[in-house]
Amino acid sequence: MTEWSREQRYRRIEDVNKDELEALKHRIEQSSYRQHFHIQPETGLLNDPNGLMFYNGTYYVSHQWFPLGAVHGLKYWFNYTSKDLVTFEPNGPILKPDTIYDSHGVYSGSAFEFEGNLYYMYTGNHRDEEWKRYASQMIAKVKQDGSIEKLNKPVIAHQPEGYTSHFRDPKVFKHHEEYYAILGVQTQQELGRLLLYKMIHRQIDQWEYIGEITTELEDFGYMWECPDYFSLNGQDVIIFSPQGIDAKDEKYRNIYQSGYLIGHLNFDTLEFKHDTFMELDNGFDFYAPQTFIDEYGKRILIGWMGLPDTQYPTDEEGWAHCLTIPRELTIEEGRLRQRPLKALETLRQNKETALGYANKYNTTLHPYEGTQYELIIDILENEATEIYFELRASKLNSTLISYNTREQKITLDRSESGALPSNVEGVTRSTYLDSPLKQLHIFVDTSSIEIFCNDGERVLTSRIFPDENATAIRTSTETGQVYLKFTKYDLGRDK
Repeated sequence: MTEWSREQRYRRIEDVNKDELEALKHRIEQSSYRQHFHIQPETGLLNDPNGLMFYNGTYYVSHQWFPLGAVHGLKYWFNYTSKDLVTFEPNGPILKPDTIYDSHGVYSGSAFEFEGNLYYMYTGNHRDEEWKRYASQMIAKVKQDGSIEKLNKPVIAHQPEGYTSHFRDPKVFKHHEEYYAILGVQTQQELGRLLLYKMIHRQIDQWEYIGEITTELEDFGYMWECPDYFSLNGQDVIIFSPQGIDAKDEKYRNIYQSGYLIGHLNFDTLEFKHDTFMELDNGFDFYAPQTFIDEYGKRILIGWMGLPDTQYPTDEEGWAHCLTIPRELTIEEGRLRQRPLKALETLRQNKETALGYANKYNTTLHPYEGTQYELIIDILENEATEIYFELRASKLNSTLISYNTREQKITLDRSESGALPSNVEGVTRSTYLDSPLKQLHIFVDTSSIEIFCNDGERVLTSRIFPDENATAIRTSTETGQVYLKFTKYDLGRDK
């Protein structure tokens, strides 16, 4: 991988020659891995989704963006607007590192409505000449013409005593007509924690420190990033991304995790009584999710389909990562369930259905093939010990989904999926279902796969990088047979 100097990582896009940017865009346009129905960067690196909001009839979606290459450098927010969360209009960088407080990066944050206006709260990153980090929380107003007006100084100037400068990612929410912000931090003992702030006197530039939210997780990683709080079905949910968790059997296999706690948060004592921490996604590439309320009052989640400190096959092409499809959240039987946004059905083209038995002999489904599609597999009868589904398959490539009937275990194997990311432990990810497998609902794009098991009971999200001719869909079993219904739609809209 090409090494980037500090100076290269902290170049402002405004200072870059126009011809250089056009050459980078042209190079990226030639990539065979460009997605068709996912948000992806026009150049450079995309990471955390930020500022998700439905406001005045329009959806606002931003993401972290370093425009000049597939590395983490000087961050901007790149913004999109949408009427349906399916088709997005790119608006370019909406927040830029243009003050002393965010001179070294506009870091993650959230959107909120206050007195009829749209605002962002985000972390400003500043470093001094010795490269010491200073983090503060800033607010910017989106004016009626779409331009940005930042408050002239941070609303939260520094971290409280007892915490390091890893103090970031404010998520603003409303509770009982009061505005709060939850932030991820690291203690001086290098433990991840969550802090709560509150807007006082309904003055948008005045926020007071309430305290640390106490959980039952004492030693659970060295930093908790991208927290999110919301109430759903009468229960409180906190989502966050802990760093520094050791793998345990099939859990916590990725370099960093994203998950949630369900329980009750006492806003007077800040005590959070909760159930077990559960991972949101059991695939290879999912991090820093953020949620918001859509126009119908539903809780929607979008995540970063990627991970920090991991190198991807597109890096040398000058771009990396994308966002997941939007997912509707519900709480069912004490767990979060994620379902693909129903509006995505508007992308469907060329419906194909088939019924049939699969056995130990590998069967290629015709004309079931493609590189961008939605596939629904219903398992109607199952007498097989193990079922195999191969997607994006050819003589050389295959992304394998297997299901062990006895253990109710789903495994995603990308050992033959094509080019592989580096600094990743293992080539499989597995999870155990709460009930026997009845359905797989799968979204395949040019270089990604999102697998929803049993109507959103589990999800496995991953980037894959197969050859362009890897288009076949195959099914087989270890022993016994299974009776299946396949429904496939092409999803052909280019991004």
